[in-house]
Amino acid sequence: MSEFTHFDERGRAVMVDVAGKEDTRRVAVASGRISMLPDTLERILGGEAAKGDVLGIARIAAIQATKRTAELIPLCHPIALTRVSVEFSHDAAGSSISCTVTAETVGKTGVEMEALTGVSVALLTIYDMCKAVDRGMTLGEIRLQEKQGGRSGHWRAASGSA
Repeated sequence: MSEFTHFDERGRAVMVDVAGKEDTRRVAVASGRISMLPDTLERILGGEAAKGDVLGIARIAAIQATKRTAELIPLCHPIALTRVSVEFSHDAAGSSISCTVTAETVGKTGVEMEALTGVSVALLTIYDMCKAVDRGMTLGEIRLQEKQGGRSGHWRAASGSA
């Protein structure tokens, strides 16, 4: 494993200097899951949640979160995103909803943190909108699936790894 990049030679936290890096197209895909009671899932999918369109609002929350990542994660660079997409799928047997966020930019640093933040906030939004009927929901499996661009090139998570 390479050295941590967010510390200087004296161990102090620093923002990484990206001035010398080339602008490249950078893409990151992250995913996560929220598990819930079967009735909660049915209400969400049937549009019967008391607070409205749960997945529509969670999609907007994810997009907003990607754009605000540098305000939330102290050493992240502010990034001009060129595209963010948010997809949801559900597993009726597992009574869960999965979220996948893809973030893109052309710049000097990657968008992994933006994609991960988007997934996290989408799942938290689902929790917030449904907690009145299901406080036992659990969020998990939030992870980077893939990244492209930059000096380290293309990376993809091993299938089935957590």
